[in-house]
Amino acid sequence: MQIDPYNMWVAVTPSDSVDLPALTEAIWAGGNGVVAAVEQDGTVVNFHCVTGNLIPIKAKRINSTNTTANNLVALYRQ
Repeated sequence: MQIDPYNMWVAVTPSDSVDLPALTEAIWAGGNGVVAAVEQDGTVVNFHCVTGNLIPIKAKRINSTNTTANNLVALYRQ
């Protein structure tokens, strides 16, 4: 099995209006809680996470409303 690691990452500050720099490959949740992820079409999905949870999704934004997980990191591949 070949591993294709993430080679770019950015700390996430949840916002209800400011999108991330690009669609994510994944979100790392460093702390327990909910991650309110916004899809490309604007649909919001709440992911319930435990510490160290990797969510392999293409999110355009993480909303501050309903997000309770902390230490979020957006992961990308160039």
